[in-house]
Amino acid sequence: MRDHVYISDLNKHDGSRATLRGWLAHTRSKGRIHFLVMRDGSGICQCVVSMADVSPEVWKLCSDLTLESSFEARGKVRKDDRAPGGFELAVEELRAFQIIPEGNPYPIQPKEHGTEFLLDNRHLWLRSSRQHAILRVRDEVVKACRDFLYDRGFVLIDSPIFTPAACEGTSTLFETDYFGQKAYLTQSGQLYLEPAAQAFGRVFCFGPTFRAEKSKTRRHLTEFWMIEPEVAFAELDDIMELSEDLVVAITGRCLERKREELKRLERDLSRLESVQKPFPRMTYDEAARLLQSDEARGHAAESGAPPFEYGNDLGAADETFLGARFDRPIMISRYPASVKAFYMQPDPADPTKALCVDMIAPDGYGEIIGGSQRIHDYDLLLRRIEEHRLPRQAFEWYLDVRRYGSVPHSGFGMGIERLVTWITGIHHLRETIPYPRTLQRLYP
Repeated sequence: MRDHVYISDLNKHDGSRATLRGWLAHTRSKGRIHFLVMRDGSGICQCVVSMADVSPEVWKLCSDLTLESSFEARGKVRKDDRAPGGFELAVEELRAFQIIPEGNPYPIQPKEHGTEFLLDNRHLWLRSSRQHAILRVRDEVVKACRDFLYDRGFVLIDSPIFTPAACEGTSTLFETDYFGQKAYLTQSGQLYLEPAAQAFGRVFCFGPTFRAEKSKTRRHLTEFWMIEPEVAFAELDDIMELSEDLVVAITGRCLERKREELKRLERDLSRLESVQKPFPRMTYDEAARLLQSDEARGHAAESGAPPFEYGNDLGAADETFLGARFDRPIMISRYPASVKAFYMQPDPADPTKALCVDMIAPDGYGEIIGGSQRIHDYDLLLRRIEEHRLPRQAFEWYLDVRRYGSVPHSGFGMGIERLVTWITGIHHLRETIPYPRTLQRLYP
């Protein structure tokens, strides 16, 4: 590719000739000089074209290039602290791959566009500076998760997407025909991780999950990605500490490696710098007392949410109120077993409570992690399956984990989009996934 280099590597080529390939992000002219700002996915670079240094054909091509036209520029790399990225290219040769005609311009222009228009053109919106920054942070979050778990001896286990039964309740399942049998898109990889934890000790899965929840809030998608660790011989306190360590590691990594992207998104970095151990911890009963205060009821009334009632799961307004009291995520444990999944271990001190935990992000971003200690007793698990009216036959393999060498074990799931939304400080998590799927959106 004749000395083709990426813009992010220009610091290695100062004073040398190099070829850049990318798309026109911006252009301006000043007398006998054209300034072509190229983006190539790795960064942006100002390509400076002087009429005195190029052929008439190249000079004309500079005027023909339109926004998002693709082109190649060859010239000498020179350091310039005023230039984007600290380097620019003194152009000697120019070649177009495709020039977008002015009669049919690139749809997304430097002006205000409505959200629906941008989502309809999501395949093009990805090129914008803001979207680029968000998805770069997402990429770093995923890498940080994997590195954290691999460094601690976890083994990746890919859980299936087609499943014969529910994990998180039957009301939010996407049903499909599987060669004449009923099957469902997975709500979680957890059930399949539990047998793997008894084979490998420490395991995790990372993949898409699906919830047919008819919600239009800024916190919900019908398809999202989760990272789910599962640990044999671990109890609730063990995974609370693990989840705390994971979130601290991820935020630190983003501050270290994606600071410029976070600044571009105008994120208050001091809010992320405060994410250090220990996280505040409270039980459901302690949270309930706060939520039944006059202050909390006033907050619920202002937001139009119903007042909290003891025994219910926490709603969005409840999570927002609790999260606003702290500068870092909080961990709420021991919810009523009646509002939690069938597989959660009851608290020996109070069997009406489940040994579970939710991690709530500050600043109104809600739950980012949910986890629990799993039931390891065969008879108790069978009773719970029957109480929830789940088909026993579909769970025989899951019961086998309790038949053969059962041990206490625990795990959690962390939604990537929820975490990225909080870290980037943006309003709606639909921007944190390349192609969002919501109640009313299946295109593009």
